[in-house]
Amino acid sequence: MTYFRELPSILYQSPLSTRSSSDEYVEVKNLFRRVKLRDDLKGSVTYLTNYYVRDGFRPDQVAEDLYGSSNLDWVVLHTAGIVNIRDEWPLTSKEIYDYSSNKYGNDLNQIRYYVTTEVKDSNGKVYLPKGKIVDSTFTIPDPTSSVATLNPVGGVTNYEHESILNEDKRNITVLRPSYLELFLSDMRRIMTYSKSSQYINLSLIHI
Repeated sequence: MTYFRELPSILYQSPLSTRSSSDEYVEVKNLFRRVKLRDDLKGSVTYLTNYYVRDGFRPDQVAEDLYGSSNLDWVVLHTAGIVNIRDEWPLTSKEIYDYSSNKYGNDLNQIRYYVTTEVKDSNGKVYLPKGKIVDSTFTIPDPTSSVATLNPVGGVTNYEHESILNEDKRNITVLRPSYLELFLSDMRRIMTYSKSSQYINLSLIHI
């Protein structure tokens, strides 16, 4: 990840025990300097596009696939709005099973909640969509019969629940490759410090 190379440098009073005076400084990266994607661009189909993270794919592999460089993994994370990669990046199939097994133990396959199954009428039109959370006793009139009722309900286990959440994480929003250079140029411009009353001339101090 080359993100830290993009951060501006600042001069920090040297904490080293070998310094000879309080006027000695060391050059460090300003980790508190941040940029964020403009709010009006977050839903833009012009600059951004959807990307499905395949099983086992890491951010650097996504960056290689999109931009031809694994070093641009930070661009993937930044535009996807991912801050905590441990919690926000999808796990592999094995990892999500191990995680769920450790979390639920013997209750791994216990029903967590119930959802509707798809029901169509006699013309093939969807009468009830699937995936709506309901009670186990939920019923509807049978759209193909004037007297019958249906219980179009299926159970979702704890493991299936975690798998669904993990699957949702696979759908991320990323920067279109054609706008990569513009993105990097704008970021570097924003990150660069301009001269001000707090500006320090490097030629006048010891580093």
